[in-house]
Amino acid sequence: MDQARQPDNHNTTTNDYNLSTPISPTTGFKQNLTSYGDAHFSLFLRKVFIKALGYSEDALSRPIIGIVNTFSGFNPCHANVPQLIEAAKRGVHLSGGLAIEFPTISVHESFAAPTSMFLRNLMSMDTEEMIRAQPLDACILVGGCDKTVPAQLMGGISANKPILPLVTGPMLPGRHRGRRIGACTDCRSHWAAFRAGEIDVEEIAAVNEELAPTVGTCGVMGTASTMACVTAALGMMPLRGASAPAVSSARIRVAEETGANAVAVAQAGRKPQDVLSTESFLNAITVLQAIGGSTNAVVHLMAIVNRHPQAQGAITLQTFEDIGKRTPLLIDLKPSGDNYMDDFHNAGGMLALLHTLRPLLHLSAMTITGRTLGEVLDSSPFRTFPLSQQIIRPLSDPLHPASSLVVLHGNIAPKGAVMKASASKDRRLLSHRGPAVVFENSADLAQRIDDANLPVTQDSVLVLKGIGPVGNPGMPEAGLIPIPRKLATQGVKDMLRLSDGRMSGTAGGTIALHISPEAALAESPFGVVQTGDWITCDLEQRRLQLEIPDEELKARVDARKLALAGAGASEQGPRRGYCVLYERSVNQAEEGADFDFLMASGIANSSRE
Repeated sequence: MDQARQPDNHNTTTNDYNLSTPISPTTGFKQNLTSYGDAHFSLFLRKVFIKALGYSEDALSRPIIGIVNTFSGFNPCHANVPQLIEAAKRGVHLSGGLAIEFPTISVHESFAAPTSMFLRNLMSMDTEEMIRAQPLDACILVGGCDKTVPAQLMGGISANKPILPLVTGPMLPGRHRGRRIGACTDCRSHWAAFRAGEIDVEEIAAVNEELAPTVGTCGVMGTASTMACVTAALGMMPLRGASAPAVSSARIRVAEETGANAVAVAQAGRKPQDVLSTESFLNAITVLQAIGGSTNAVVHLMAIVNRHPQAQGAITLQTFEDIGKRTPLLIDLKPSGDNYMDDFHNAGGMLALLHTLRPLLHLSAMTITGRTLGEVLDSSPFRTFPLSQQIIRPLSDPLHPASSLVVLHGNIAPKGAVMKASASKDRRLLSHRGPAVVFENSADLAQRIDDANLPVTQDSVLVLKGIGPVGNPGMPEAGLIPIPRKLATQGVKDMLRLSDGRMSGTAGGTIALHISPEAALAESPFGVVQTGDWITCDLEQRRLQLEIPDEELKARVDARKLALAGAGASEQGPRRGYCVLYERSVNQAEEGADFDFLMASGIANSSRE
């Protein structure tokens, strides 16, 4: 019999109640005893209550594998979680462990106000503290929707017990008038067409029925799929687990495999801070650039990096820029290409991509299996075929030569801004100079964007302030500023747009995001941009510049500081609860928009100190 499946034949009940023997286990059911001042009584009481569930001493002697249950009726991305949990439990039990599920917060992009990003850090805290609190030898983290996977990685790295992410998987595309459509790149393109009067209300209603025909995460290379691919690139889950459709039998088998892996990882004691390294994160960023991944992944990866004591400080925004310059865009998926996640999966998925990227990867990076990335690839050969090379281009024939994601700097973005250059709809705008049309916040945008008298042309630069980490609060995905209706009806499809907020990974356009410091901070140069100012975006120079003298820019900032200091208390009314914690503690986008006290270094090195 496999040693992992052998029951503990000792009289554990008698041994546990021997008051002359101290209880100091670091694994299994006896770890993390509740503090009553008497460890033997703590264990006695724990056994009283766990036996109410019918567990035997044999079951409790095995490796304890926790499974995080993020199912919610408000989260269609996670509708298959119960099925995945059952399969993961099967894998745990077949390998000699004991699986116990428990709930944490579940966050869905479209059902969380003011934004799911506002709750990401709360979910990470929930995940971290529940992993710390409970007697787990390893933990399977079931997530999928945009903010859940980064939240779980952040919390899991901080808790530093063995963790195994299990994502819910992408949905399948639907069809409209004989053409495939899918959430949520096609959501945005069809809505833009409706705003422009190109399709009528009956057609937009018909499209609405087909955009999400199955459960699962968005079926394009949006944030959810990006984070799934990035997590696989970090070596934290089976490679096919990044792309197997949510409704496929392959997804169920991945869950069972994850359960089996969890027992092995628990027995080996592989903790995320030991498995992950700077090289792991460099590989993840290489994959991010190669897949044309979401700009949101930059914020999430920086938050994840800054939870890791060794990686913090070694990875910065400049790392994304440096890797981008030598990494081509290889994946032909929306919004940078034409296809869907099920095409990527059928073309070989992450295994095919990593074999293609092999010359650019750090093959010595460790994986959760205990093998290096190079060893994983050596043991899993992949033979290309025509469909594979259509979806996953070879290095010699990329979709775009380099720098899918770029980092910009300039006098209005001294700490950086991010742009997904590969998703530009009008590449002439990547080198553009135009007058600013400024919206002070989301409410101002909603009120004026479709005003027939708005002083805007197709050469204007649309600027939206007040949607950064603090400003909204929660850094909403409002950076995809809609084309003003009077221009949309004239056929304008893209404009240069700037904001201190985020954009959905499913969206496209020529848009500079995450401008830092954000406008809500008194010292922000971005906060003093005015309508009529001329702005230059130069992709080649990686420059985002407000064309006014330095002296004038400084005078504007100084005047704004005085005005904000004199404004006194917030006009938003009483602030309480989590919102107060968030506004006091969140850092800027280039650090991950995490809470300063949750970073590996704590508050001491935070920009919000």
